[in-house]
Amino acid sequence: MECRTALLNNKGNFEKALETLKQQTIAKVEKRSQRTVKQGTVATYIHTGGRIGAMVELNCETDFVARTDVFKELAHNIVMQIAAQEPICISQDNMPKGNELPPEVVCLLLQPYIKTPELTIQSLINEAIAKTGENIKVNRFARFELGQSECRVAGV
Repeated sequence: MECRTALLNNKGNFEKALETLKQQTIAKVEKRSQRTVKQGTVATYIHTGGRIGAMVELNCETDFVARTDVFKELAHNIVMQIAAQEPICISQDNMPKGNELPPEVVCLLLQPYIKTPELTIQSLINEAIAKTGENIKVNRFARFELGQSECRVAGV
């Protein structure tokens, strides 16, 4: 219905309607960003061969949303991203001092999504927020690789 309304308001111009829908999504995300997130899930991923593993704690507002397919798929996609791209921190706010790599490489939320590089992990989360109507945040993650003396852990 929102798509139809956007098309009608933009006199059938698909590009303008798409931009309107994106702006509405951003407004929804900003409106929900201050809500408390105490429910969620811990998702895990073990890469084929068992040499790399990752875990992520993804939080939302209610256990109802935590059980939805949209939320579960988001958690799975984020944990696969962590295993594949080796982020150091969640966001630019908690980037380690002295790091010389660009934020798009080390910050999970700024990384291009491995399945669709045009999207970032944050935009993937924003889409899920728009679909579920709840605030969603990555609280912490860990990445393990066989043969490395330390695991990479980030989060609150």
